[in-house]
Amino acid sequence: MSREVKIGNHWVGDSHPTYVIGEVGINHNGDIEIAKSLMNAAKKAGADAVKFQKRTPEICVPLEQQSQMRETPWGYISYLEYRYKTEFDREAYQEIDRHAKELGIDWFASSWDIPSLEFIQQFDPPTHKIPSALLTDKELLRAHRDTGKPLILSTGMSTIEEINEAIEVLGEDNLVLCHTTSSYPCPPEELNLRMIQTLKERFSCPIGYSGHEVGLVPSAIAVALGACMVERHITLDRSMWGSDQSASVEPQGLASLVKYIRVTEKSLGDGIKHVYDSEQSSLRKLRRFSQ
Repeated sequence: MSREVKIGNHWVGDSHPTYVIGEVGINHNGDIEIAKSLMNAAKKAGADAVKFQKRTPEICVPLEQQSQMRETPWGYISYLEYRYKTEFDREAYQEIDRHAKELGIDWFASSWDIPSLEFIQQFDPPTHKIPSALLTDKELLRAHRDTGKPLILSTGMSTIEEINEAIEVLGEDNLVLCHTTSSYPCPPEELNLRMIQTLKERFSCPIGYSGHEVGLVPSAIAVALGACMVERHITLDRSMWGSDQSASVEPQGLASLVKYIRVTEKSLGDGIKHVYDSEQSSLRKLRRFSQ
C-alpha cells in the first residue's frame, strides 16, 4: 500500500523525507514584515513550507463574542475588530506569495470559511489545510474537496467517529491526516503520540503530526512513530502578544527541530539486522565463540 501525496514538488509519505511546516498562523499580528521575517526564519531552518490562517471574521466569530471588549496591541477594542486587525488583505498575500517564490518555500493556509478558501485559491497554493475546529463542517469539507488540491486535515478535539465522517466526505486518495491535540500549549500527558500509529492502522492515507507542545522532543518522537509531516507554530519571540505565541517555536528552536527530525529519519533504518563495516574492527577484537 502506497501512502504518499504530492504537495508542490514534495512527495509526502512513509518513504519520503518528513515535510516540515512552520505555522505562522496569526503570529504575525497583522504585520507583513513580521510575516516575512517568519518566512525567512522557516527557510533558514530548513522547513519545507509556511502556513497562514485566513478567516472572514464576521462569519467565524460567533455573534455573542463579536462585541466583547479586550485589551490588544491596538488598544481596547472588540473581539471582532481584533480579528480584522490580524487578517491580511489581497495586497499582503500577494507579497507573501512573491516572497515565498523568492525564498523557494511552499506556502498555503488554513481557510476557516468558504469565502476565505475562495480567496486563497486565487494564489494556486500547493495544498489547503482544514483546521481541527472545522473537521465537522461538512459544507466546508466539500468545498475543500472540490478544489481538487491535496488536503491536510487536523484532528484535534475530535472523536474517531467524527474523523471517520470527515474522511467519508474528503476521501483518502489526496489527503494527509494529522494527529493533534488542540490545547495551547499542550501538556505532555495529553499529546497521545501513539495515536499516530492508531491512525496509520485505521486509514490508508499518510499520517502527520501538528504539535502544540512546549519543546522539541515530542515532535521528533512523532516522526519515529510514523509521522511523515510535522507542523509547529513559529514565532520570532515567545513573549510576543498573541494566543499562540507560548506554544510556538522560535527560529533557533525550529532549526534544531529540523535537525532532530533529519537525524531521526536516518536513525530509524530499515528494520533488517546488519553487521556494518564500522563494526568490523570491534568484531575482530572482541567477538568470542564457544560451544
